[in-house]
Amino acid sequence: MSDQNDNKNDNRRELPPAPGGNKAALAVFFSLIVLFSVYLLFEQGGNSAEIPYSSFLSYLELGEVKSVRIIDQRDIEGSLRGKNGAEMPFTTRIPYFDSELMSKLQEKGVSITGSVGSASPLQILFQLTPWIFGFALIWIMMRQMQGNNNKAFSFGKSRAKLYNDTDKKITFNDVAGQKEAKYELMEVVDYLKNPKKFLKMGAKIPKGVLLVGMPGTGKTLIAKATAGEANVPFFHMSGSDFVEMFVGVGASRVRDLFEQGRKHAPCIIFIDELDAVGRTRGSGLGGGHDEREQTLNQMLVEMDGFDTKDGVIVLAATNRPDVLDPALLRPGRFDRQVVVAMPDVHEREEILKIHMSKIPVSDNVDIEKLARATPGTSGADLANMVNEAALFAIRKNKEIVEMDDFEDARDKILMGVARKSLVIADEEKRATAIHESGHALLHYFLPNSDSLHKVTIVPRGRALGLALSLPDKDTYSRTYGWLYDRIVISYGGFAAEKIVYGHTTTGTAQDIKQATEIARKMVREWGMAEEIGPISLGEEEEPIFLGREIAQHKDYSEQTAQKIDAAVQTILNSALEKAMVILKHEKDRLLMLADRLMQVETLEDKEVRALLGLPEGKTVLEGG
Repeated sequence: MSDQNDNKNDNRRELPPAPGGNKAALAVFFSLIVLFSVYLLFEQGGNSAEIPYSSFLSYLELGEVKSVRIIDQRDIEGSLRGKNGAEMPFTTRIPYFDSELMSKLQEKGVSITGSVGSASPLQILFQLTPWIFGFALIWIMMRQMQGNNNKAFSFGKSRAKLYNDTDKKITFNDVAGQKEAKYELMEVVDYLKNPKKFLKMGAKIPKGVLLVGMPGTGKTLIAKATAGEANVPFFHMSGSDFVEMFVGVGASRVRDLFEQGRKHAPCIIFIDELDAVGRTRGSGLGGGHDEREQTLNQMLVEMDGFDTKDGVIVLAATNRPDVLDPALLRPGRFDRQVVVAMPDVHEREEILKIHMSKIPVSDNVDIEKLARATPGTSGADLANMVNEAALFAIRKNKEIVEMDDFEDARDKILMGVARKSLVIADEEKRATAIHESGHALLHYFLPNSDSLHKVTIVPRGRALGLALSLPDKDTYSRTYGWLYDRIVISYGGFAAEKIVYGHTTTGTAQDIKQATEIARKMVREWGMAEEIGPISLGEEEEPIFLGREIAQHKDYSEQTAQKIDAAVQTILNSALEKAMVILKHEKDRLLMLADRLMQVETLEDKEVRALLGLPEGKTVLEGG
């Protein structure tokens, strides 16, 4: 497995913004503000009072008009005789053609002058301002489009991040485990380093490699390590970055991405979460020609069309290969699938060593024990566990991280956060202790069960208590015996409450649900019921567009449904009866374990064995 998610967002370069684009826009904006302010001051700078034309005629009749200047036979500027001989300037506009105006002015002895109106240079400039502003805006837009970094004009540009040779390199040495995945990708590395060797033999390297694996297994890291080993440019882009609300943007970004890749060939293009854009066509709601499908069509053409070129290797990652379009998976496109599996015990140990090398760790930390105690965890989970252990050590003011810190971190990840502040009544706490003791005790009396790891009545998450078991080794398939014993253990809390109190509580709901799900799958999917036989019934319906199960297809008759229900009921009743028999026989140990849990709240396997006088190892005792 890989050392996932390390520096996932580091060392990314983008093209620099267009020089001076924003500064030029600000300069134009402020210039317009200054120009407008000066114009307003200029227009309002005079002391002339504007009066109505009717008032002007009244002043003229009274003989108070001293002089006038008629401009373009429309506007009049003049002065009035004020008190004490002072002159008052005024302006007015002639609203209509007044044929008697000149005779009235001459009759009153008014000094008359005239002129042709003319605008000042500032007025002319202000009138041209909209045109100046429009040309300036167009110029700025062109500069920004050339700069290739303006959000408003670069919808169709690729958002891929480029890792180049100046960035921190990640190689296969930084990826723990995953030997098979590395082996498959080494051919790609070898081709990028020495393509002539392949051309000489007439062999073609896969153009696309699809990394398939559960979340957190390190698919992105392996892709970066492939580029680091090959020492070529590495473009990284998420599948969701292609799709926008604007039609045609996704296809344009795909074209731009591959164009950049060809300019930097040989190179690697990595598309994360491919299922966001590569789902099967024709499955969309409202038709089969939406924006996402246009994007997918363009990607298909770029990977293997008339205008494709060598030197660009496409890596993609997904945890949903079942929803991808078949055209993506055909030879010539993503024709090689590399499974990035969950790490086994040895790989988990290597991953823990990589992450522990970054923090101060005590000598008492048993890495092998931690690897065995974390089955089913991904590399991301292990990285998180190491980080949580460091945080626990910091809270305790330690200078190094010790084994108990890793134990606390593992319990937090596997069982949830402890809710020690939750106040629980003694009666309810006692019922929880009885319930969890029933689960825990059954582990020692069932031949196919996993070993008990820890039992606790400290609330974690939504559970008031937990009995956690861990397998002795990694397993990839389950037997009938293990599944049946798992159902018996699930009924342990129910049976213990029934034996001690004569009734049960709502705390058994999740246990019953888990037991029923296992029994139903044993009957319908795994052919483990003799009365039904080896047949798969009840196929799940999972629309590709929605990407989740919404119904189950009932492909059997009512008679078969009754047989299924009867077979499931038989398994559940048998398991419950077995749990009741064992716990009734071991009632004294059940109560003893519950009393001890009331005192210390948490017990580990070795402490339970010492308390109840059970032998060490996987020895199974007979319970009745």
